[in-house]
Amino acid sequence: MVAARTEARFGTEFMRRHWRRVLLAFVGVLLPLWGFGELAEDLRAGEVFFFDAPLLQFAHALAGDGWNAFFVRVSALGYLYGVIPVDVVLVLALAWRQKLREGLFAGFAIIGSVLLNLGAKQLFARQRPSLWESIAPESSFSFPSGHAMGSMTLACVLVLLAWRTRWRWPVLAVTSIFVALVGFSRIYLGVHYPSDILAGWTAAITWTAAIYLLVFPAGRRPWQQP
Repeated sequence: MVAARTEARFGTEFMRRHWRRVLLAFVGVLLPLWGFGELAEDLRAGEVFFFDAPLLQFAHALAGDGWNAFFVRVSALGYLYGVIPVDVVLVLALAWRQKLREGLFAGFAIIGSVLLNLGAKQLFARQRPSLWESIAPESSFSFPSGHAMGSMTLACVLVLLAWRTRWRWPVLAVTSIFVALVGFSRIYLGVHYPSDILAGWTAAITWTAAIYLLVFPAGRRPWQQP
């Protein structure tokens, strides 16, 4: 509890001094995401990118009992039963270790990513694909993918924190495979267009990089002593 309060005070002070830059980063990600969405004419009316339907059909052609079970599990790990618990544990562990700047970076990147995703979904109100009946249906809006955005945000946070350590290549390899599997699982299950996945990845990378540059300005890097 003490560590969490210390992290919260550090974050509050950071926001007091840098809220304009954080807001600018938020808008700076939302605007390109809006532009990406506008590439599909009349997105609200259900228009899709040229590559969406062929990739969905390709994924569906692989369908089978073994793959069904595998990708349902991967999809679950990509959000509620994997990414979210790791997000929480990561931020709390950094706070407990008194790594306030690292914890602030992870917390802002993760929470901001969630808010961006929720805002964009409501803005576009894109309906889910309906090429076939999914074995794991979803009822929320489709664009951008929350699974893709959340898994990529966590991956970017871990890679950036590990980049100047001996763990950077193992972390990069494992997170890259995980992110790719989560993204493909959503296409395989027929609950996202490939463009939803691409948009989620793009927004996550841009947002996380922006927060990293704010929290670790020139001359600073993770794990340095204050």
